[in-house]
Amino acid sequence: MSKKGKEESCCNPVSARMNCCKVEAMVTVDARGQMVLPLDVRNKAKIKPGDKLTVVSWEQNEKIHCITLIKVEDFAGLVKDFLGPMAQELNKK
Repeated sequence: MSKKGKEESCCNPVSARMNCCKVEAMVTVDARGQMVLPLDVRNKAKIKPGDKLTVVSWEQNEKIHCITLIKVEDFAGLVKDFLGPMAQELNKK
């Protein structure tokens, strides 16, 4: 929490915790629940046909505020990097 009692956002440019979020595009969800990621976004993210993406959400007060897409192989690496040291510590005991 900040000094004024408001919650910090990952999109707050003064937040030193992470880089600022950025609006890349607006998409529409069709009747089947599908949406298209614009080509320029796919190119910047190096997303190719057949890639698998992990959907990660940030929820507050029972409402999802942010949905993030992470390539499965990148997400697996993040989980390994995060849980690896804890697993090593547990193995020591």
